[in-house]
Amino acid sequence: GRRGWIRAEAVKDLANLVFMVLTPALLFRTMSSVHVQDLDFGPIAIYFAAAMLVFGVTMAVLGFSSLAAARALANTFSNTIMIGVPLVSLVFGEAGLVTLFTLISVHALILLTAATVVFELASAREHAGRAGGTQQAMWRTVLQAVRNGIVHPVPLPIIAGLLFAQTGLAIPAVVDKPMLLLGQALGPISLLLVGVTLAFTKVGHHFKAALRIAVVKCVVHPLVLVALAWALGLSGIPLAVMIVAASLPVGANVFLFAQRYQVAEDEVTASVAVSTALALITMPVVILGVTKFFAV
Repeated sequence: GRRGWIRAEAVKDLANLVFMVLTPALLFRTMSSVHVQDLDFGPIAIYFAAAMLVFGVTMAVLGFSSLAAARALANTFSNTIMIGVPLVSLVFGEAGLVTLFTLISVHALILLTAATVVFELASAREHAGRAGGTQQAMWRTVLQAVRNGIVHPVPLPIIAGLLFAQTGLAIPAVVDKPMLLLGQALGPISLLLVGVTLAFTKVGHHFKAALRIAVVKCVVHPLVLVALAWALGLSGIPLAVMIVAASLPVGANVFLFAQRYQVAEDEVTASVAVSTALALITMPVVILGVTKFFAV
C-alpha cells in the first residue's frame, strides 16, 4: 500500500483474477469428483437457520429499514472465498472444502436474495407516498437478484462440477494439471488481496458502528450456530466447517450490495476491514474449539 508495490487501481484487477479465474478453477476441479448423494446438507441447513436468526433479530432491533437490511446482511454474510477457502483447506483438507463449496454454491443466492427482498420492501415502505408500480418493480428486482445469484462465477463452476461428476468421467490430465495449479494459487493470492484491500481502506469515524458489526459477525453468529448444533446434538467435520464459516469476517459482496442501493457504504466498507482485523484474534479460538469439540 504505502510503498507503492501494488497501486490502488490494480486491486480491482487482482480481485478479477481471484474471482474470475482462480476461484472457478478450484471450485470446478474439487466438485468434479463429488456425487450429490454423498453430500451432507444438514449442517448447511443449520448454518442458514443461524444466519436467518441473526438477520431477523438485527431487523427487529434496528427497525424495518434499508439501513437495517444492510447491517443485517453484514452481520451474516461471510468472506467464504478469500479467507474461508484457504483457511478450511489448511485445517480440514479436501473433505472440508467439499462441505464449504456446497455452502458457497447457495450462500450468496440465499442471503443476497433475502436482503434484496427486505430492502425492496423497506424502500417501498419508506417511499410509500410515491406513485404506484412499486410492487412490480420489487419483484423484477428480486427475480434479477435470484438470477445474479445463480449466473455468477462462484455457483456456476460448482454446479458444472457436480454435473460433470455425475457422468463418471475424469478430467483429462492436460486440462486437470493447469486447473490444479490455478487452484493452488487461490489461497496465497486471495490472502494477498485481503491485505492489499485493508491497506487501502479508511475506517475513520465509522469505527464504532463497524466494530458492532464485526463483533456480531465474528462472535455472535458462530455462537448462535454452536447453540443450535448443541441443542440438536450435532457434531462432525461438516458442522465444524460451518462454524468456521460463520465466524469468518464480513464478505465483499455486502459492500457491493450497499453500493448498489447507496446505503451505509462507508460503514460497510469499514466493517469489512474491522471484522477482518478482529478475525485475526477470534478465528484461532474458533478453530481450536471446533477441532476439539466438533470435528470428531
